[in-house]
Amino acid sequence: VAGQNYSMVSEFILVGFSTFPQHLLPVFFLFYLLMYLFTLLGNLLIMATVWSERSLHTPMYLFLCALSISEILFTVTLTPRMLVDMLSSHRSITFVACATQMFFSFTFGFTHSFLLMIMGYDRYVAICHPLRYNVLMSPRGCARLVSWTWAGGSVMGMMVTLIVFHLTFCGSNVIHHFACHVLSLLQLACGKETFSVTLGVILVCVSALMGCLSLIVLSYVFIVAAILRIPSAEGRHKTFSTCVSHLTVVIVHYGFASIIYLKPKGPHSTDSNTLMATTYIVFTPFLSPIIFSLRNKELKNAIKKSFQRKFSPLSS
Repeated sequence: VAGQNYSMVSEFILVGFSTFPQHLLPVFFLFYLLMYLFTLLGNLLIMATVWSERSLHTPMYLFLCALSISEILFTVTLTPRMLVDMLSSHRSITFVACATQMFFSFTFGFTHSFLLMIMGYDRYVAICHPLRYNVLMSPRGCARLVSWTWAGGSVMGMMVTLIVFHLTFCGSNVIHHFACHVLSLLQLACGKETFSVTLGVILVCVSALMGCLSLIVLSYVFIVAAILRIPSAEGRHKTFSTCVSHLTVVIVHYGFASIIYLKPKGPHSTDSNTLMATTYIVFTPFLSPIIFSLRNKELKNAIKKSFQRKFSPLSS
């Protein structure tokens, strides 16, 4: 742009937790480390149980395994950097590494939403069209659905990353976050197209996520209508119990995402914004295996059976 002298940015400085009281950081580090390890172990346990128990070789648990993989990859992408940031003051990240981190975080985030959507569709078919379930949710069809979620997540992640890093970054290179958070990064961009790009990124993200949520809600409208037609209270309870874990994870996923991306602008400190970001990055993957393990009776019994075979082989 004529008349302006821009110094191009080649790396960014992540402020992260450097402004927090230093005596609290070891407590935060231990707390988040334990949650991170539990998230990995919990999702790996779910995957191992589904793999070893033939009774769980059904579409619902195939989707659950795919969800566990996306959660593991999502938390591995962001949480270790957050933990390292707690042990150091200012940390730099190169332009390319920042773009790569953003691509993977968006890819796994979108994939997670797409998987929750097809899990809702699976529950809709199982309850509303039980006689056609084996046809509509065949192994090949389920594998195709999972492939499409990963492909869709990758395309969305690549599209948003290319749009953001097509901008020019100049002047300040300080990101008030522990990761290459898209909204924090867009504040550092300069040029006439910054506003339109920011608006475009928000519209793409909100449209994709709210589109998934709308289809999930529509699935449950039909599910509830079908459940209300069941004559016995016991039958209604048993049928709805197959949906509780998925519905709870959907509420947690979109609830924490709304805290980060849909909160109104106000006089929030960077410290409070950083802490709120940890709810989506750490708490959502942490809660998911707990919810599925505790609320899904079939999975809970399979985990117990696996432990009994491992640690009490003589009693089995």
